[in-house]
Amino acid sequence: MSAEPAPTPTPTPGRGDSLLSERVKLAGRAALAPLINTLAAAGVTPNSVTVAGLLIVIAASILIWQHYLLAGAIFLAIGAGLDAVDGGLARAQGGGTPFGGFLDSTLDRTGEAIVYVGIVAYYLDSSVSPFVPVMLALLALSGSFLVSYSRARAEAAGFTASNGLAPRTERLVILVLGLAIAGLAYSFALPLAIGLIAVLAWATVVQRIWSVRKQAAASAEPTHKES
Repeated sequence: MSAEPAPTPTPTPGRGDSLLSERVKLAGRAALAPLINTLAAAGVTPNSVTVAGLLIVIAASILIWQHYLLAGAIFLAIGAGLDAVDGGLARAQGGGTPFGGFLDSTLDRTGEAIVYVGIVAYYLDSSVSPFVPVMLALLALSGSFLVSYSRARAEAAGFTASNGLAPRTERLVILVLGLAIAGLAYSFALPLAIGLIAVLAWATVVQRIWSVRKQAAASAEPTHKES
């Protein structure tokens, strides 16, 4: 009797297909290491950093609404950077807590929504026709939320779904660049960035659905004993 074949492993998608390589993300985390070490030595908690990041993002949204796009881009970049800091700080202090993870994810989504509220308010308050950029902002926001939801729902079902072209970091980089360039008098850059985020976010949702479908099919395959 031959040995029973090993079960087919469930594929675990990585993040190799995202726009930013893992090497770039690791370099960014390394650049934040001195700040993380300083905060850890001062006893600053990850949750306080998470809340501070949200407050800075709210300030960014207000600046965008008031047509200070370059300043809004700078504040958004700082607020987004603190999102990486709180995770590193949690690891430096021995690991995060379930509540900390919940707070971080919830405030991340809150901040993302608030930024798009600021962008919509900016277009509604401007002289250009707001219909197209507002619709693009709604598509970008809804797609971004579904990117996060698809991962959470997949993990709740026992699968993984961290793959895709545009996870949160990639979307934030595009948005910051669009805001900054628009703030330098190239106004076309912001709707272009928002439209790109919308396309990439919805493409990422499709990628994650397809990935989970493959994982579900693989896990449902029966294993047979050979005699």
